[in-house]
Amino acid sequence: MTYTVSARGVRKSFGEVSVLRGLDLEVAEGEVFALLGPNGAGKTTAVRILTTLLRPDAGAAAVCGHDVVRSRREVQRLISLTGQSAAVDELLTGEENLVMLGRLRRLGRRGARRRAAELLDQFELAEAGRRRVSTYSGGMRRRLDLAAGMVVTPRVLFLDEPTTGLDPRSRQTTWAAVRDLATSGVTVFLTTQYLEEADQLADRVAFLDRGEIITTGHPTQLKAQLSGERVELRIGAPAMAARAADLLDAGPPSSRGTLTVHTDGSARQVRELLNRLDAAGVDVEHMTVHRPTLDDVFLTMTGG
Repeated sequence: MTYTVSARGVRKSFGEVSVLRGLDLEVAEGEVFALLGPNGAGKTTAVRILTTLLRPDAGAAAVCGHDVVRSRREVQRLISLTGQSAAVDELLTGEENLVMLGRLRRLGRRGARRRAAELLDQFELAEAGRRRVSTYSGGMRRRLDLAAGMVVTPRVLFLDEPTTGLDPRSRQTTWAAVRDLATSGVTVFLTTQYLEEADQLADRVAFLDRGEIITTGHPTQLKAQLSGERVELRIGAPAMAARAADLLDAGPPSSRGTLTVHTDGSARQVRELLNRLDAAGVDVEHMTVHRPTLDDVFLTMTGG
């Protein structure tokens, strides 16, 4: 296994506040890896260390085989970072921002303009491309900042909460761009508070809590560790709901006559459950199947 990003025993404190307490992680080449956790968990600090913007107090980290402290220049040539705050020039147009970055990355005049046009179209900014960025909405600036990070295809793309503040359509656009990069072989290191985002994009996720990784795995694998699916049945009549609870050995129904029954997630078991109620003359008004989410995994792992 070739690891594009790795960290061993990385620690970082700010004064008396310990932010990272021995971070260990490995990200494979071409993988979309999501680092998840609540505010203050240390996600941004980890990204800043891995992208050479911050020195660790202890431990070691490497990107593409280069130590992030001893070989900063080599690491910087191979990565791209989109941070939490947009880093674009408000006095320039969207197109001028991207062309400037293309020229700085030695794409040449024509190559820079061609790449800028591609990115403006990809991030749905073509119509606003010749307007000053100072006239852009917050979501438009965020999309331009994401586009700027993709002017030149990096070996590793770091995205620190990339879709914060974006509307659902813009978020979908960003997800599509990330998938395209991953398909082309780029390693993507993503931090996010949107666990649905990680579920959609990541090959593997790691949960960071109080400066330490508490679990790592594929989203499906982590969700499967929980107790399967649950079915919510709305019975309606209180007496009938109580009868159904006794029949299914479920907990007491809610005030609205709703029962929650845990299942193994198979259609066979759900069908048997409904057949038992039907045979007993219990009328089910509505049924909803709930599957475990990454939110459930995180709350379980952190004792929430």
